[in-house]
Amino acid sequence: MKELLFIQTIDQLKSVYRQTYLSIDPRHESSAEHSWHMAMMLLLLERYAAEPFDLLRAVKMALIHDIIEIEAGDTYAFAVFDAAEKHEQERVAAENLFGMLPSEDRTELLELWHEFEERKTPEARIVKAMDALQPILTHMMNEGRSWRENGIRREQVAKRAGLLRQVSPALWERVEEMLDTAQQRGWLL
Repeated sequence: MKELLFIQTIDQLKSVYRQTYLSIDPRHESSAEHSWHMAMMLLLLERYAAEPFDLLRAVKMALIHDIIEIEAGDTYAFAVFDAAEKHEQERVAAENLFGMLPSEDRTELLELWHEFEERKTPEARIVKAMDALQPILTHMMNEGRSWRENGIRREQVAKRAGLLRQVSPALWERVEEMLDTAQQRGWLL
């Protein structure tokens, strides 16, 4: 069964580490942990969305959005990189990984991944906003460890999370308070 091979393959996402440290552990979080956390956030924060969205579609999108990192690797949110080159690497990875699945599943997951990348639907926008919010929440619990290590400025984090202002003004207001606190405590420049 192709599905079982795919499930075994995506287990590798547990070993793709991001720059964000866990809140209670000295190690970096994995992309699998990040995706799971985002899915939980969607379930719990749905009521704060400014526009209605299909929750199941958004949860699926959150769970699959970083699978491509198995082949393409994780790119630090504040890294300088060639966007076209990165997108091409990720597109090829998506074709390879989702291509392992039977036609119907492959089509659905590739469409979800492309939808997330294009950010044109309410689901893609809320998932992208959660993608930026999740590490902020984690950084606030680990005293901004990787922000401090990388000399990250408040403006960089606010810019990355800026879509949240549109998709959930209430959550954006809370993020602004968190960023003020982080800056006051010296976790952000």
